[in-house]
Amino acid sequence: MNPWLLTAIVAVVVTAVVIKRLTGEPVNARDLFAAPVILTGIGILSLTKAKDLTGTDLIWVITGSALGAVLGALRGATVQLLEREGVLWQRYTGRTFLAVISTLAVTAGFGALAAKLGMHENARPVQLSIGVSFLGESLMIGHRGLTSGIPFAPARPR
Repeated sequence: MNPWLLTAIVAVVVTAVVIKRLTGEPVNARDLFAAPVILTGIGILSLTKAKDLTGTDLIWVITGSALGAVLGALRGATVQLLEREGVLWQRYTGRTFLAVISTLAVTAGFGALAAKLGMHENARPVQLSIGVSFLGESLMIGHRGLTSGIPFAPARPR
């Protein structure tokens, strides 16, 4: 797939998710996990097509993915969960955006360190980084939602 097209698609998906969560939205499993799973899948697919990857590259990818998931979970802990219309809703807060900025700084530093220590550029798909970060966030929100006792919203018909 054309890298510019892929970048545009990722930008649109991420922007849509952030806007929806900033204004507040009902929490349902499909909406919570669809974008992170799709982005993670695209990132993994990019890795399978990359050439000249080494074992060291894969260690950096796995470590970076774990770091991204943990940072996403920490970000997910800052999302406001509330009951509205009898179901669970989520909304990003100022603390969430501080967590986003911190996440970007930490992952940029990690990426710079990995590149400096020899990680191949094609071993760092942006879609994978964004996907696992949103996946960590979604897992935290899902866990918090389940423990809140507030029912998740039903999936909207498509």
